[in-house]
Formats: sequence, structure tokens, C-alpha cells
Amino acid sequence: MHLADVSSPARGAYAALDDLIALRFPARQLRLARRNRALSVLAGPNKSNFRGRGIDFEEVRNYQPGDDIRTIDWRVTARTGSAHTKVFREERERPVLVVIDQRNNMFFGSSHCFKSVLAAQLASLVAWSALDAGDRVGGLVFNDTDHREIRPRRSRRTVLALLSELSAYNHTLPLDAATQEGSFASMLSNLRRIARPGSSLFLVSDFRGAEDEHAREHLFQLAQHTEITAIGCSDPMESELPRAGRYAVTDGHGRSELHTADKKIRKHYRTRFRNRQQSLSQDLMRLGIPLLRAQTNNAPFGLLQDYYGERRS
Repeated sequence: MHLADVSSPARGAYAALDDLIALRFPARQLRLARRNRALSVLAGPNKSNFRGRGIDFEEVRNYQPGDDIRTIDWRVTARTGSAHTKVFREERERPVLVVIDQRNNMFFGSSHCFKSVLAAQLASLVAWSALDAGDRVGGLVFNDTDHREIRPRRSRRTVLALLSELSAYNHTLPLDAATQEGSFASMLSNLRRIARPGSSLFLVSDFRGAEDEHAREHLFQLAQHTEITAIGCSDPMESELPRAGRYAVTDGHGRSELHTADKKIRKHYRTRFRNRQQSLSQDLMRLGIPLLRAQTNNAPFGLLQDYYGERRS
């Protein structure tokens, strides 16, 4: 097995399965359980209603002196006439779900690699790191027309299954059969169905469609009972048009020419991207969800190391 070069950006239009597997070794340097000061700042001052990872409901019993009043079950208390409290137990292993966007909008890149490849490498690093920490790892890979769920298990075979599905989805891009952009809200709806309370979710996407009303509601519901980390993938050309000139562009079906000399068009393009990014940050911050920003011209491992790397003396 070859060793991964984690100091450089990812490369290519497609993700190689061998490269994703090789990331197992550098991933050992990451500690996902750490939520350092920089990550806390990204989450904002608002706290979600998530009670803490790895907490499972066990039973309801009579209230006893010293119990936390916040765990009182008011429905049972009202029905029985005496105070009852919920009892929780802490799991030794937390379920970690890695959600990877492989829609057509991710099949884009102007330097080094496509966003879909960047997402694949980031997801691989997260999955391997979680397994190394003893967590149960699963995930959800989705594109414009389909999705694949991998139930979380503490198993190397499960991570390999996830990466195999990810590689397969990646190599189907672009999807000619996709007549419209896949729904980000639909993915979140599927995620709500499989994500258990106490799970740690890593959403790796460009978050196209996250501004939809239904998507916001699903994300709000998920944030109540799970710990979510968002990793936003982008390409430099999405934020700034290339220097003045004429460029041939295609969406995989049609072909046209792009003129980038007009200053008004350049400004409008830049402003629209920044507004969308700012809106996404604000929406996530209100839910206490940190947003890590990844670009195709930066090393994926370097980004995660900044937030989850081991402390150096």
C-alpha cells in the first residue's frame, strides 16, 4: 500500500480508492473528540439543544433528591401525580456518521482537483480517525438521483465499505440522467431517519440547496440531538472569475463562451458568492454548528490538522 502525500492538495477529477484507503495512516494524527477554541469560535455563541454525544435514554424512574431537574419527565409526572425523571447512560462508543455530497455540482474544479475529490479525501480522513479512536463509523453517500447508507459499526470492513461506495459514486460523475439538482433537503431527511441521538455527524458538501426552507428545518431537528460539524467544499473560481478574457465553459450538456472582462459582472459574481457563504455561516452558527471551509487548492489533511491535530509541545 502506498503512503499518502498529505502535505499537498488532492489531485484529479476522480478519487482513487487506493488513495482513500492510504489516508488511514495520517488520520491517526487527528483527534475528532477534541473541540478546540478555534472550532468553538466557528460554532458561535449559540448552543444547540444537543445533550452531549454518546448519551442514550435508559428508563424513567421516581425522582430522587439530587437528580437534575432538567431531566424530569413532565408527561409521566403529570400522568402519575408524582415526580419522575429520565435516566440516561453514556455509551463508550459514539456513532460517527460521515455524509458525503457527490452531486453534479461537486464535479467542478479549476485547480488541482474537483470538489467531489476533495470531499472524498476529507470524508476518508474523518472516517479513519473515528475508527482509530474506537468509535462506530458509518455514513451516507448521495448524488442527484440516489443515496447509499452504511450503518455505523466499529469495523475496518465497514469503513472500507463506505469508501468503496464513495469511490463508486464519485466515478459515476457527471450524471447524465440527472435532470435537476439533487435535493439537499431529501438527504437531510434520510439522515434524520438513520442518525441516532448522540451521534456525531460530519457533513461534507458545498451545501448547495442548504438555504431551502425544508433543508433548514431538517438541519434544525438534527441539531437538537446530534453533534454536527459542517465541512464546506469550494473552488477558488467560485468566489472570483478568472482574469479578463473569453473562456469556453460547459455543464456537461451544452457549451458556451464566458466573457469575464465586464467589471459589473465580476463584482456581481463575487458579491453573490460572498453573500451565499455569509448566509450559510449565519444559519449554521444559529444552530451551534461549526463550519470548516475547505478549498480545492489546499491540502485536506492540513485543514483537519488545524482543528483536530495533536497539540505540539
